[in-house]
Amino acid sequence: MQNLNDEVEAALGRIREGLRVDGGDVELVDISDGIVTVRLQGHCAGCPFSQMTLKNFIEKELMKSVAGVKGVVSV
Repeated sequence: MQNLNDEVEAALGRIREGLRVDGGDVELVDISDGIVTVRLQGHCAGCPFSQMTLKNFIEKELMKSVAGVKGVVSV
């Protein structure tokens, strides 16, 4: 059975495909008490829509795909 970190990394791998189309990427920084901390990279790092991407795409997909994820924040 996969642990939470492995499940989140697998889900982020699927999410990365969509981000890379627009020149972006995402890196897992930490998971604590169900809150996943990520670092947006590439075009996503400076994009004015990065918070929308974080909440409406990354957080939504992680919460749907991985039991135990309560939210996503970026650093």
